[in-house]
Amino acid sequence: MPIRRRAFAAAPLAVLAGCATRFYQDDAPDAVPRLQVQNPGLQPPEGALAISSELLAPGDILLSAADGATSLGIRLMTLAPVSHASLYMGDGKVADAVGEGIRQLAMPRFLAEEATVVAFRHPGVRPEHVEKMRAFVAETVGQKYNYVGVLLQAPFSIERRMCEVPFTPSLVRDFCLQGVGAAQLGLGRSDRFFCSQFVLEAYRRAGLPLTQADPRLLSPADLLHMREGDVPSVRSEQVLHYVGHLKIAPVAAPVDRAAAA
Repeated sequence: MPIRRRAFAAAPLAVLAGCATRFYQDDAPDAVPRLQVQNPGLQPPEGALAISSELLAPGDILLSAADGATSLGIRLMTLAPVSHASLYMGDGKVADAVGEGIRQLAMPRFLAEEATVVAFRHPGVRPEHVEKMRAFVAETVGQKYNYVGVLLQAPFSIERRMCEVPFTPSLVRDFCLQGVGAAQLGLGRSDRFFCSQFVLEAYRRAGLPLTQADPRLLSPADLLHMREGDVPSVRSEQVLHYVGHLKIAPVAAPVDRAAAA
């Protein structure tokens, strides 16, 4: 079947970015396959909502970017507009994994640290899942950060591009990513967490795994691409629904907070 011209126009950009692609077909009888390229943006979609934290639900996933050099480095490494992943726990509290370890903090402080914050929701979250997530957070608050996992993510984020060559079937891409990840990061689970690993483990503990892939393989960018209408790099168990932007601002030139303090 013929493929739309815009699909071919998008292909060179996809090759340069090394991002995932997939073909899909509308339900119309005369529909032709279309090439969908992974969405690299984070601008509010048409009809997007600027929301307050009161509209969040426990279990919502917050993806964000800050103004600092660390955030910029992660975004450049993963070719994505986000560098951090957190969990909204309800009652105005956010849980995440940062350099000083696993923490739970108030929403105003969290928002003050980030330049852009977007919320996504797993539609299957129920009160019993939230309770399990809260138990996981209570168990891990104060634990040390997974610095080793983050350091290993750097070479992996480069080598994984060979798995995300455009037109690679999703099953092949998933198998390749997990194979490269096993070679780079080793096997088995870690009892320390970095941000996206922490979010994925919380969902796994709640009985709602977002993917069967090892959480250590995934970055905040991978969570972003699990959103509705995007192309996930690894097979996802559930499409994440866009809730709204809590904060949107151009990410400023990198400034090292520690140096500026």
